[in-house]
Amino acid sequence: MEKIKFNNNYQYIISIDNLLGAWQEFLRSKRNRKDVQQFEFNLMDNIIGLHRDLVSKNYKHSPYHAFNISDPKPRSIHKASVKDRLLHHALYRTLYLFFDKTFIADSYSCRIDKGSHKAINRFQEYVYKESRNHTRTVWVLKCDIRKFFASIDQHILTEIINGYILDNDIQWLISRVIFSFYSTEKGKGLPLGNLTSQLLVNIYMNEFDQFMKHKIKAKHYIRYADDFVILSANKQWLINLLPVIRDFLSEKLHLYLHEKKVSIKTAASGIDFLGWVNFLDHRVLRTTARRRMFKNIFLKRENNQVIQSYLGLLQHGNTNGLVQKIRESIYIDF
Repeated sequence: MEKIKFNNNYQYIISIDNLLGAWQEFLRSKRNRKDVQQFEFNLMDNIIGLHRDLVSKNYKHSPYHAFNISDPKPRSIHKASVKDRLLHHALYRTLYLFFDKTFIADSYSCRIDKGSHKAINRFQEYVYKESRNHTRTVWVLKCDIRKFFASIDQHILTEIINGYILDNDIQWLISRVIFSFYSTEKGKGLPLGNLTSQLLVNIYMNEFDQFMKHKIKAKHYIRYADDFVILSANKQWLINLLPVIRDFLSEKLHLYLHEKKVSIKTAASGIDFLGWVNFLDHRVLRTTARRRMFKNIFLKRENNQVIQSYLGLLQHGNTNGLVQKIRESIYIDF
């Protein structure tokens, strides 16, 4: 199947109008940050300077500022300069709508009107279909990719993107962003923290998604970032599929499964997927996620927004008992 082509042009992406529009999107919830305020103080001079560098092809991505977070496991975040993040937004807002049309319906990470809650709802829908209304056993192959962001091959990613984008100037600009970073090996990795990384990993993994849907013809396949599941009433088919998946990921994308997180279990036994343990007709919050939630609520019990956020999360599962515990453990007017 021939790939559709991106038909926007470089001059629009780097235009003052697009950069200003990107600035307004970037500014949301960041107005009080010191580096943002410093950039905004001479906003038009900074935007015009960036525009000139892009016109003359003198643009160079600045180094990243690295720091660690726990959410819940330790992660290394790499923060770009305000100027570079502005460019990321300018690129993202022109590329997203095009590439999103190339993605399969059951890819749920970092996409408008998708998200983890829709992914787990889809999971239960597929359990219902594959079990024929719970009249036969459904098996679930669940996989996780090891060191996902750090393992993205920048050269392969660039080749994939160039298959969609023919404009040499746009290719040059995207490659500037992609090759601005490496983790432990040059030519490898995308930075956690870049807006563009969210889109780029979906472009990368879309190669696998298309393989699963059109070559393997997996009817009930769901992916969220580096986590994916395949559901089938045929356990042996899933067992035979696993080495095929390994081979494709390693040969085509230079990615490898996290072997300790690969499993084939019945849906009835409960599938740990995206923070919830999903059963045939209900779901409960994962034990570690529940502990983390109560720890955060205790530490931030004066922050009503945090509490309301967790209450919103709990609406997506069988959590009446947890909601009651939250209400009993804090003093907030609900």
